Amino acid sequence: MTKTDQQLQRDVIDELSWDPSIASSEIGVAAKDGVVTLSGQVNSYAKKYAAIRAAERVAGVRAIAEEMNVVLPNTAKRSDTDLAHAVARTLEWDVQVPDEVKARVDDGWVWLEGEVDWQYQAAAAERAVRTLTGVRGVSNLLQVKARVSADDVKQRIETALKRHAEIDARNVTVDTSGGRVTLRGKVRTWAERQDAEYAAWSAPGVTGVEDEISVGA
Repeated sequence: MTKTDQQLQRDVIDELSWDPSIASSEIGVAAKDGVVTLSGQVNSYAKKYAAIRAAERVAGVRAIAEEMNVVLPNTAKRSDTDLAHAVARTLEWDVQVPDEVKARVDDGWVWLEGEVDWQYQAAAAERAVRTLTGVRGVSNLLQVKARVSADDVKQRIETALKRHAEIDARNVTVDTSGGRVTLRGKVRTWAERQDAEYAAWSAPGVTGVEDEISVGA
């Protein structure tokens, strides 16, 4: 059954309240035709990220418009030089992040650049830095090196989708061009959509994923 805008808004608010890492009182929630808008002010990038992920977990959410601002408290502010040193150390200490990953910092915003062999390495780099004190945002510009043929990528992804219990692989199609993958179809929840995208990124040689899967009952 399709949720009304009011029901969807209430479910997202409840999910934000349920997550202890989010101060839900700081976040405004609006819903219209399955599109949820998150607005307001949060005091860390980690909290902003957690709020977006919480909204994505709610059944009925088709898309999210993110309008939250990160305003750091005085106790969390640090110079770009100090933050850059912290980012460099954090990346160095994470065993999943290769040495090829480089970072630059400007006004509390972190850019990750370079090439990696696997998407999980790019995700690990972003995960490592987004919870650091003083981070206002992260732009992950890391590129995955292409290593296998498009046909091989397509076959591996389709096989992986069939293995995932939460994904009805019959409703998802996979198109490949080099290392670029396009997913199309329709799934029941945003979480199912994310699982399909994760399965695609897990195939060796995938350099980019265009997720055109729609979410609906």
